[in-house]
Amino acid sequence: MTTTPEPPPEPEIGPVRRRGGRSRLHRRIAGALAIGLGLLTTAGLYTAATADVNRAQAQAADAALLQRGQELYNESSCISCHGSNLQGVQDRGPSLIGVGDAAVYFQVSSGRMPLARQEAQAMRKPPLPIFDPDTAEGQANLDALGAFVQANGGGPTRPAASGEALRGDDPARGGELFRLNCASCHNFTGRGGALSSGKYAPHLEQATETQIYTAMLTGPQNMPKFSDRQLTPQEKEDIIAYVKSVSGQDNSVGGYAAGGIGPTAEGVVAFVVALTAIVGIAIWLGAKA
Repeated sequence: MTTTPEPPPEPEIGPVRRRGGRSRLHRRIAGALAIGLGLLTTAGLYTAATADVNRAQAQAADAALLQRGQELYNESSCISCHGSNLQGVQDRGPSLIGVGDAAVYFQVSSGRMPLARQEAQAMRKPPLPIFDPDTAEGQANLDALGAFVQANGGGPTRPAASGEALRGDDPARGGELFRLNCASCHNFTGRGGALSSGKYAPHLEQATETQIYTAMLTGPQNMPKFSDRQLTPQEKEDIIAYVKSVSGQDNSVGGYAAGGIGPTAEGVVAFVVALTAIVGIAIWLGAKA
């Protein structure tokens, strides 16, 4: 008896198709990951290369700035009084170690340096034309000279802001701080006054916002230094706002201001004049009797 062999089972089409679908999905995911990885690698390499270029450019710019600052230092008579290494020269000029860019800006932009002659106090005068802060060239030269002194001696730096951006939002608070820390020398409204040994506190009306700020940082002449722990940057800016609010006021409105020597100037003058008149009248009446 002959048996008929059973036909082989048909292949399962469904699972094969599912495995093929998964394979295609895996290939697509792997391709997307490869492309993403390639893009990230390219971006990383580009960023690194750009950073290196920017760093090199910044270093070259800094080197050029310092080179220009050294040239100005040597050519503008700074070296003759402060020495080739900022160490100072005896009987000529002090060391510049630790004074920083802030002191350079204050002294040079206000014309106090270079000195016209040796005297008790450096007087404000028009700055050298190459250091005039009102011109682009002068400002660039001030930046270069300050950068050279800062790089070789260290010290406080001037604020990043300038002009009206350094005026605080609370001049009333600035007035309180000014009367507490500054009025004993500069008077209540910044008019200045005489000190000992031929020195004086200067009138603040001509000083710019940056000059006032850098003076507080560096303490020129008899002025004390006010670090950011003694007066915060915001407090310094409020003081500047107060000084500028009382500078150049029209004293013809409201009566005689007596030179702006204080908030009660007119009352004091009236009291002294009236008291003198009363005493004079009393003496005259007594003599007549």
